[in-house]
Amino acid sequence: MPKVKSSLTCKLKSIVSEYGEEVFKVDESVLFCQLCECKVSSEKKFNITQHLKTDKHIQATKRHKNKIEKKQQFLTSYQKKNSFNVDLYQTTLRKLYVDDIYNETMENIRSKLSSKRIWVSIDETTDVEGRYIANVIVGSLETDRQGVVFLLHTEELEKTNFSTISQLFNKSMGILWPNGVQHEHVLLFVSDAAPYMVKAGTALQVFYSKMLHVTCAAHGLHRVAEHVRSHFNSVDKLIASVKQVFQKAPSRIQLFKNELPRVHLPPEPIITRWGTWINAAAYYCENIQAIRHIIGLLDQEDAISIQKAKKCLDKPNLENNLAYIKSNFSVLSVAIDKLQGKCLSLATSLNIIKNIEETFKTLNGEHGKPINLKLKNVFEKNKGLSKLKQLSNILDGEENKNIGELLGELTCNDIVYFKYAPIVSVDVERSFSTYKTLLADNRREFKFENLAKHLIIQCNTQALQDSDQSDYQTSE
Repeated sequence: MPKVKSSLTCKLKSIVSEYGEEVFKVDESVLFCQLCECKVSSEKKFNITQHLKTDKHIQATKRHKNKIEKKQQFLTSYQKKNSFNVDLYQTTLRKLYVDDIYNETMENIRSKLSSKRIWVSIDETTDVEGRYIANVIVGSLETDRQGVVFLLHTEELEKTNFSTISQLFNKSMGILWPNGVQHEHVLLFVSDAAPYMVKAGTALQVFYSKMLHVTCAAHGLHRVAEHVRSHFNSVDKLIASVKQVFQKAPSRIQLFKNELPRVHLPPEPIITRWGTWINAAAYYCENIQAIRHIIGLLDQEDAISIQKAKKCLDKPNLENNLAYIKSNFSVLSVAIDKLQGKCLSLATSLNIIKNIEETFKTLNGEHGKPINLKLKNVFEKNKGLSKLKQLSNILDGEENKNIGELLGELTCNDIVYFKYAPIVSVDVERSFSTYKTLLADNRREFKFENLAKHLIIQCNTQALQDSDQSDYQTSE
């Protein structure tokens, strides 16, 4: 049979395959050199080899190689992770390493806490998938410094009530002490003041007889701050309406910056963030004339929020209320910030509470007395905090004639471990922030089991390093 001549397309593809796609490409029936950016005759192979030997092509090849080398060096030294590479890394980590790293993390936590007196904190949240997520924080109670704090366990709950929280507490203690729970080493449980948490704390004290249950003092102060908000409706509406004026409105924001370059944009308080409404009220007290000026420049026909803001600014006694709030209640947000600080002794934390109680005793006016009463009710219900105050007084050298009744199952040696006991659950809130960051849009397909392991690894890596450093310094 006669020899069949191959088609032009096949011939061109074979040339590209021979010399590489980075050198040649085919554009319909034309052979194109990508390095020189010119057409090359493909009638004879001689024409191609001649082109490859030209000075123009040789120089273009050198430039191409230099670009590749620089790009490789750049990628090697580049610190910001490409999202594709991160996802690829995470997939590899999840499949090959996460279990080993998680198990190693848990063993390190057990080794740090196995013989320690500890405190426990539990809280729950709802994630973007609508799941009820509960985190369990544990920390050591030390006699001379604040102890180490770890995220011990994360679990999805079908529902949140005292039964599920009690079961989670016991399960977590079993994770910490797999060979037998050291009930007598659990001295403190910190939670919010939700009724099911209070009920769970009471139920758990049957099994953990030395344990005191304290509801978070920062949560308590935030509840008082919310009570303040309910007493000043006109201020609350002003803050909400002005917030809406500048939300997703770049032209108004730019106008604000141009007109008031030295004034910060109005704050956007979030009700669930402790004390942010009080801070917003203080901002308006300081900048009310500037806000009036900028709102006055806006056309109220542009948005309903502008109309509402202008009406709020015309309310009588607005300035009076703002001054009263800033003068008397800014101490709440300041105290909440202080209580969230690290390395606080129990005495220091309790003094922060005491200073607020003393300040609120001087409150006058129609709003002052009911707000002071709210503060009293919040802390009177916190029975565990009252016991901690008595224990702190003993550590400060005060005599207590009813010490036997106070101690219960506690021994005098147990008291010394309360010197740096926490009275806030801020560590749980921080773990939720990490969780919400970890659960990004491209990780919604994560199995919760893997997600929980990643969270525990991420939250505890720095804590374990700090603990190792502290142990090393102590040994020196």
